[in-house]
Amino acid sequence: MSSTSHIKCANCGVFNTDREYCENCNQLISHTIIRQEKESKTKQREIKETIAKLEKQTFVDTLRKHPFFLVKFFGWILHSVWLLLNIIGGLIAWFVAMVAAG
Repeated sequence: MSSTSHIKCANCGVFNTDREYCENCNQLISHTIIRQEKESKTKQREIKETIAKLEKQTFVDTLRKHPFFLVKFFGWILHSVWLLLNIIGGLIAWFVAMVAAG
């Protein structure tokens, strides 16, 4: 036995039976389609936000791409110092792990 759905249009107030769009004003009234559209819009918004986050440049990257050579040189120095500090931190972490392992 199939069930029938009676949905009242929020736009014009007409009751519709087993329809996805209002027969009077052609407004979308199907809850499943509305939910799917909201989910797809949310997913697209999240994708755009993630892409924008990934494309965002850091201060050092902006300095490294600067057209003035002194600013560019300073950016490369900052980048090198940051890289060196990360390498030293990694080596310290490795050393602590090796000492703890026995």
